[in-house]
Amino acid sequence: MFADTLLIVGISICTAFFAEGVTYILVYRTEKYKKLKASIEKQTKKLDKKKETVTDISRQPGHKKKIEKEEERLKSEKRDLSYVKMQSMIVIGFIFTSLMGMFNSIFDGRVVGKLPFTPISFIQGISHRNLSGDDYTDCSFIFLYILCTMSIRQNIQKILGFAPSRAVSKVGGIFTPPANFKQS
Repeated sequence: MFADTLLIVGISICTAFFAEGVTYILVYRTEKYKKLKASIEKQTKKLDKKKETVTDISRQPGHKKKIEKEEERLKSEKRDLSYVKMQSMIVIGFIFTSLMGMFNSIFDGRVVGKLPFTPISFIQGISHRNLSGDDYTDCSFIFLYILCTMSIRQNIQKILGFAPSRAVSKVGGIFTPPANFKQS
């Protein structure tokens, strides 16, 4: 079981590096990506400076409109950047789906780990997939692989310098509510 666990972590590391390699070839080295990323970084810094200089937006309606216009422009460029990254995500999705089928057949019905807890009911379907028995602390390949890939790929992106900067992450994306949004 321990050898299977280490093998799955190794597979996860290899597939994460492979995915980043494909993304580099299809996205990160293109001029369009480089221009969009530089523009987003520049606009983010510019927007932060404008927000810092304006102390009371309610007294300066012209500045508020300028800031909103800059935010809209930034969101538009982030949307364009997401579109550029999407082609690589589709290719990686197809590759991972085929790899999952292959690895699933190799590890089918094998317990690859033991969880220190019993997962909640809707996660048990993934964590105990294709395993016989009622011990829900047994871990299947698919669950361990998904967890490892999600955590390892994020760290590999940071190490290789492909993760978005903190300034860009701080500014809202497509799914971020507007600043004047109030929850009730």
